[in-house]
Amino acid sequence: MLHFPPLDKPALAQLQKLKVSDILDFIIHYLPKSYTDTTPSTTLTPHTNAVLRVKIHSLDTLGFGKNARLRIHAWLCDFKQDIELLIFHAKPFHKAIFTPDKELYIMGKLELYQGRFSLIQPKMITEINTITPHFKSTLLKNQTMIQLTQILITQENLAFLPSHIAQDIYEIFHPNAEFVALHQANGLSPKHLYALKFVEIYRYLFLLSRKKIQAPSRFICDNDIDSFLHSLPFTLTQGQQNAIKDIRQDLQSPIASRRLIMGDVGCGKSVVIFSAVMCAYPHTSVLMAPTTILATQLYEEAKRLLPPFVKIHLITSKTPNLSQEAKDSHFIIGTQALLYRDFRLENLALVMSDEQHRFGTKERHILEKIGQENLDSTPNLFDFSPQNTLTDSMADTNKLDSKTPLESTNKTRPHTLQFSATPIPRTLAMINSQFINLSVIKDLPFKKDITTRIIDKSGFKALLTHLKEEIAKGNQAIIVYPLVEESQTLDYLSLTEGQGFWQRHFEGVYCTSGKDKNKQDVIDEFALKGSLLLATTLIEVGISLPKVSTIVIVAPERLGLATLHQLRGRVSRNGLKGYCYLYTHKSDNPRLQAFAQTLSGFDIAELDLQYRSSGDLLSGTRQSGNEFEFIDISQDSQVIEEAKAFLSDNVSLPTTPKNRQQSNI
Repeated sequence: MLHFPPLDKPALAQLQKLKVSDILDFIIHYLPKSYTDTTPSTTLTPHTNAVLRVKIHSLDTLGFGKNARLRIHAWLCDFKQDIELLIFHAKPFHKAIFTPDKELYIMGKLELYQGRFSLIQPKMITEINTITPHFKSTLLKNQTMIQLTQILITQENLAFLPSHIAQDIYEIFHPNAEFVALHQANGLSPKHLYALKFVEIYRYLFLLSRKKIQAPSRFICDNDIDSFLHSLPFTLTQGQQNAIKDIRQDLQSPIASRRLIMGDVGCGKSVVIFSAVMCAYPHTSVLMAPTTILATQLYEEAKRLLPPFVKIHLITSKTPNLSQEAKDSHFIIGTQALLYRDFRLENLALVMSDEQHRFGTKERHILEKIGQENLDSTPNLFDFSPQNTLTDSMADTNKLDSKTPLESTNKTRPHTLQFSATPIPRTLAMINSQFINLSVIKDLPFKKDITTRIIDKSGFKALLTHLKEEIAKGNQAIIVYPLVEESQTLDYLSLTEGQGFWQRHFEGVYCTSGKDKNKQDVIDEFALKGSLLLATTLIEVGISLPKVSTIVIVAPERLGLATLHQLRGRVSRNGLKGYCYLYTHKSDNPRLQAFAQTLSGFDIAELDLQYRSSGDLLSGTRQSGNEFEFIDISQDSQVIEEAKAFLSDNVSLPTTPKNRQQSNI
């Protein structure tokens, strides 16, 4: 159970003030930062904190005014020797505390100088054999935090955790003298840090599992697509076949499925998309692409490969209000313009997004809502506010019990598919968290052979030679610039500035950018006649240029690894030997060096996770950045796997929703 135990109103008010939502939230964010141990010392060890029983002999004042020091001569009662106590900036009350012939306990840091022990800034101890934790909170007094700890952090309240984790967490909040000594010397021990990592990732996994709303699917789709697959003019790879098999099983489920298809650039995701459309036929499928170029390319390819009885419609920003023809289509392909068309698809069975790392959570959720019932009352799959948990747990303490089934709803949803070559770190973290299902297309229709080189100004002459040699072979090249126009802050030429140089040294130079209204025409003409294409990152996706052997990326350190990988994927599309040059003023950049060592999209995503962190897993508002206090998603695989296994063994699954429609074609 993550919820709080039964609490009185003052305690609930204090927790609300701390803005914690459950007991694990309290553990993670309000850890003791230090401890005071008043156990009397049994040895005299220099440079350590000591608690000593002393008898005051005499005292005298050194210096004057604010710089006055109080020197106290005392006797160590338990060790039978002298000690000198020194207080800087002494106040009148110090003389009242340390009076001659008085016996008392003091604490402070013990030092040894010229064979004589001393203790600077001693504090009087009124109670011995106690350990007091000190908390990070500035919202509540430390004594109030101690009282909350005594109520919350008990063996009984931690019993829902694995026993070894519960014991280690209990020790952090209720330490013994040995724990305090080790903590003062080295901080948290590895096993106690492991326990905190477990608590943190377990809580996230638990809350993510509750975000995974189990909704009935709009339609159970069981269309036989074998004839379509046999009609394709090429043989599917094993990875494509496996992904299609997964999708067929998903669409036959009464539960609305969520799956990410990860396949490297050039793996043939398009045919997997079209196979999914055929699985859903005669119901409607919608695909959102990040650019008009990619949407148009997919539309043309769909018309070529899908059977003629499948009605296909393209929607872009230039598309007028939707016609009845669009609403009656079996397959709608569009850009984000889909999100701003006022229509509902009664027959929608499948929602897809290509290059999903290019879309935010909000966009994908809006797309899903096209096919939902009772839209105003349908909960946002990605809208989870941890602050609400506290209110819920106060109203119903069983709400977040680990035995409570995962959330379900009777409102139907379409099945969901996301496609990407390089998932964003947040998505990869959710994969690691088993939040969404994953299919990986690891094989390619042809082997990619791409050499990646990091160069600076010293390598520019050799780059020119390489480009001339490749063009002489009949191949093409692309130069990607970071900006279209000149920048005062960026120490690189813009596309506009560099255009003249390339036109002077090469024939067949074409230039385009996102601002170019005729960019598709420029790219099409380049494919037929050109040798060198100057562009921005608009060519990241949706550009198929089989004769391109070389791509030069200017200022690569300004781009994410996913974007770099997509750009590099523009070369060697059909098995042609490819080259990727990263032109930078920072050739010692470790991120670029790591990128140059691998061609794997999955490895790139792992690297991105290391450099950008997981982002906000619960709300999806932040695609990168560190979300955790203790755990490192990219490194702490052992504790993640243990938390996963424990969650799986201790969380009930939802019952199967009812009221589905079945389609058997």
